[in-house]
Amino acid sequence: MHELAHGVVAYWLGDQTAKEAGRLSFNPLKHIDPYMSILVPVILYMLHAPVFGGAKPVPVNYSNLKWREWGMALVAFAGPFTNFLIALVFFSIGHFSGLLYGAGGEIVEFIFSEFVLINLGFMIFNLIPIPPLDGSRILYAVSPDIVRSFLSSIEQYGIILVYIMILLFGEVFSHIMAGGIQGVLSFFYFLVGR
Repeated sequence: MHELAHGVVAYWLGDQTAKEAGRLSFNPLKHIDPYMSILVPVILYMLHAPVFGGAKPVPVNYSNLKWREWGMALVAFAGPFTNFLIALVFFSIGHFSGLLYGAGGEIVEFIFSEFVLINLGFMIFNLIPIPPLDGSRILYAVSPDIVRSFLSSIEQYGIILVYIMILLFGEVFSHIMAGGIQGVLSFFYFLVGR
């Protein structure tokens, strides 16, 4: 859903690249990347490191987008926002039905809890402002030229920087992620009046 959202917003803003690549699809197989979706998570798990991965990035041709960098920021924002909405929907259904609190048994409670937590984790992780993560595209749109130049210069090394950050500062990173997730959960409980 995250990657599909990127492609749909890009399409709405005038870029047909994702559509032509067959990526405007609900079929998860269209979005699996052998390296990021399978190999990296398995290796990190075997190393007892924090496990993360990703889907195959949706291709976007920046020059086709309306509003250029602002269009790209909207395309980038669509992915994390979709994770936010999925988490909110599962939280709301689970809360009002009681399924989030064990009304359907432990397995159902686990499924609802994990859907909420995993999607919030994806949202927060993707908002990190390091290329190629979505947060960097949003930061680029609102930044002065010096920051844009810096982001462009580290683009090709960005994913390596993300790996290093997680491997070297995994515990600190986990605390920041947990704090962000807890903050959004508090907002969800506020929305439902609890």
